[in-house]
Amino acid sequence: MSDAKVYEQPLVFGLDIGTRNVVGTVGYRTEDAFIVVAQYIMEHETRAMLDGQIHDIGRVAETIRKMKEQLERQIGQPLNEVCIAAAGRVLKTVTCNVEYVFPEETVVSGEDIHTLDLLGIEKAQNILQEMNDTTYKFYCVGYSVVKYFLNDEPFSNIESHKAERISEDIIVTFLPEDVVDGLYAAVGQAGLTVANLTLEPIAAINVAIPENFRLLNIALVDIGAGTSDISITRDGSIIAYGMIPLAGDELTELIVQRYLVDFKTAEYIKLHSTTEDEITYKDIMLIEHTVPAEEIWELTEPVVDKMTTEVAAKIRELNGDSSVSAAFIVGGGGKIHGYTKMLAEKLDLPEERVALRGEEVLQEVIFEQEGIEKDPLLVTPIGICLNYYEQRNGFIMVRFNGQRLKLYDNDNLTIADAAIEAGFPNEDLFPKRGRELAFVVNGARRIVRGEAGESATVYMNGRIVSINTPLEPNCEIIVEPSTAGRAAECTLEQLEEYTSDSVAFVVNGSIVRCPKFLEVNGSLRLPSYEIQEGDEIETRSFYTVGQLAEFMDVDVNQEHVILVNNRRATFDTLIYENFTIEWTVHSYGSAAFVPAEGEAMETPEVGEYREETPEDIGKEQETAAPAEEEALGQAEQNPEETASAAGAKEPEDDGSLLVYINGQPVRLTGKPQYIFVDIFNFYEFDLSASNGRAIITTLNGENASYSAVLKSGDTIELKWKEN
Repeated sequence: MSDAKVYEQPLVFGLDIGTRNVVGTVGYRTEDAFIVVAQYIMEHETRAMLDGQIHDIGRVAETIRKMKEQLERQIGQPLNEVCIAAAGRVLKTVTCNVEYVFPEETVVSGEDIHTLDLLGIEKAQNILQEMNDTTYKFYCVGYSVVKYFLNDEPFSNIESHKAERISEDIIVTFLPEDVVDGLYAAVGQAGLTVANLTLEPIAAINVAIPENFRLLNIALVDIGAGTSDISITRDGSIIAYGMIPLAGDELTELIVQRYLVDFKTAEYIKLHSTTEDEITYKDIMLIEHTVPAEEIWELTEPVVDKMTTEVAAKIRELNGDSSVSAAFIVGGGGKIHGYTKMLAEKLDLPEERVALRGEEVLQEVIFEQEGIEKDPLLVTPIGICLNYYEQRNGFIMVRFNGQRLKLYDNDNLTIADAAIEAGFPNEDLFPKRGRELAFVVNGARRIVRGEAGESATVYMNGRIVSINTPLEPNCEIIVEPSTAGRAAECTLEQLEEYTSDSVAFVVNGSIVRCPKFLEVNGSLRLPSYEIQEGDEIETRSFYTVGQLAEFMDVDVNQEHVILVNNRRATFDTLIYENFTIEWTVHSYGSAAFVPAEGEAMETPEVGEYREETPEDIGKEQETAAPAEEEALGQAEQNPEETASAAGAKEPEDDGSLLVYINGQPVRLTGKPQYIFVDIFNFYEFDLSASNGRAIITTLNGENASYSAVLKSGDTIELKWKEN
């Protein structure tokens, strides 16, 4: 590198990475000119690019690195940043209108206009996302404001005017992720970072069609090796962008086949056919040939005709199905013999209105190097440099949980934007509740929520920040996902039905109030039972005499008569709300009731009870439950009945009962009488296999309650309800 030089302004490095050539320009802008301090052109040694897209990143990176070293020698200082442009191989454009309303009448500043542009870009991104019917992920690579409005009136420049509302029509251009990524990767491998990214037709039009020409309806065609990029101006603005994947390489490939030469030699023949009468070359057999230029023109004429036909059709499409007033041609491919004449014919224009733009549009460009020809090939790289001053459409590069991300810099990016770009789940950013628990109590659905977890822990460059912290270029972001709280838990004794719902009995003249038993999926459970998802819970409004004794923690003398509603009873007799019980207590403080062997029912834990006067019952409950009234009525009608007050008939003399369960005969033995729940002691049915399902029970074809009294010959059906 030569001795460092001093320049008036900071230098801008513009790089046009074309399909065939790489053109580098280094310079700076003054008030009335752009000064080029270094210029260099290199040709790709291999076909590392096709149709404007990088195919071999490593080879393209090596070409860029050599270009960088050549320019560094010329300017005497290192180059670290570069401005680049992308070809519109799969270009998408979105035109939209966006407005900004001030809180009060305000003088419009440059920052206000910039904010309006960013709002337009974001709106266009949202529109594209909705209309995108491809698998591509698109990035914004440039935009042009078609027209500004000040309080709904069109203005060419709204800065410094007073306004309550400003708006704009904006056209925003997008390219697929793989195109942009390829450019960034090649530049990065060459030791450079991207300072600005734009689109090739945007860069070209900034030079080829100055603003004072844009009132006219003009088409600009930038013909490269792989693509022909098109832009249209009208009424002072750029109104459309487009592209066709046909350019100079179509001609070169034709020459390769016709003259049996390699691609590089074919390029030589094509270029020299535009400036010389005869071209001498060697084919792959090392045989030397000389052909007249006219022969090359005749060979390529059908392809040129095809190219101009498609370019003309695209221009008409972008211009509202009509031709333009003039067309300017830039790029190396524009020098093809006969191209401008054919395009003029296809656009129905005089030949003089379709012309190459080179020296005439580079009048305000000064080259410090000697021997530089102001060629159409230089229009785009100089436009790339100038675009840096107009709009800095760069990307912020960050690393998110180890993943490299590229985000379009809208001056308002936060860690949340990076998380979205990385596909980080939204639910992992914010606290998550533990799994909820849903079940049914007395036919009503009930949900218990899980506990809240912790928010995500966010680090940027090693320090803890929030999810809304602004992004810093090249920062390292680590997000530890939010956590879920504990899953919902609930036991039967936590239910309001257990703690507040009770059943009262009159025992030896005093009121005893007991909690109602709870059945889960048809089976009695302890109060400590943990409710499971989908459980069906019902309160049971009756006890047995034995269960009441267990709850009261008394030892009843069973040798003495036990009376329920003045009828002889046993420990298995069912008792309902307001039933009277008379018994003889042998002792207090130890539970005398022990469930029969294999008994599925379990009683609540022993608790305290309070004695009340019989008059208290009338104040707290107006009527007994229908089932209880029925049992009381039956007891009054049959005063001699000594079975349960629920209305059971006398058991058979032998103390056994034959019933049919799911079609099988089952004999119940060992008790003087039997209720429905007793069958589980004689018939195998796994009550623990509910898996959240309810049990279906029928007695003689009707829905059965567990307290239903059985008689000989009853038909019973048991099965799980399918969810």
